[in-house]
Amino acid sequence: MSLKKSILIIIIILLIDQISKIYIKTHFKLQDSIEVFSWFKIFFIENEGMAWGTRISDFVSFISERTAKVSLTIFRIIAIFGIGYWLYDATKNKASSILICAIALIFAGALGNIIDSVFYGVLFNDSYLEVATFLPEGGGYDTLLHGKVVDMLYFPLYKGYLPEWLPIWGGKYFTFFEPVFNVADMAISTGFIMLIVFNKKAFTKK
Repeated sequence: MSLKKSILIIIIILLIDQISKIYIKTHFKLQDSIEVFSWFKIFFIENEGMAWGTRISDFVSFISERTAKVSLTIFRIIAIFGIGYWLYDATKNKASSILICAIALIFAGALGNIIDSVFYGVLFNDSYLEVATFLPEGGGYDTLLHGKVVDMLYFPLYKGYLPEWLPIWGGKYFTFFEPVFNVADMAISTGFIMLIVFNKKAFTKK
């Protein structure tokens, strides 16, 4: 796969990701939801941290939430340069199409969430109890690098009480799949799954 084709993949994913996020942000209030199917909902939440809402400050107590947020965003920006170089090197050395496609997916997903983290705080006002507007007159809900990642895809495939005989979790109410995510998260996950499942084809030996 050529570099041009991988860039095309990145552009398509970024467009789908950002268009879906901007639409949700400008048409939904925070925690608004629409049931598409019994097992799939559009559910608007905002993620301030890493996967599943995890924050650096949850593990490092002496760092404030705002400092942790900026640190995470800067780390993501540094990481995206590393992934970008990996993609360039893979195409230059004519690596397998599976590897290049996987890297492109991871790059696109990471960049999509970086855009939220860096710019959304400036571009939109708060979504709490109101529908946000793009470039509001009163300014955004926060400063540069303090944006929240927009999530909206929710797949509650199963909801119910677990059997009593199960240790620890028996009798507790359980939802699968609980996390809410976005198109960028799907791209990152798909890229990593490709690297794991097709490991031998992705990392061929001469």
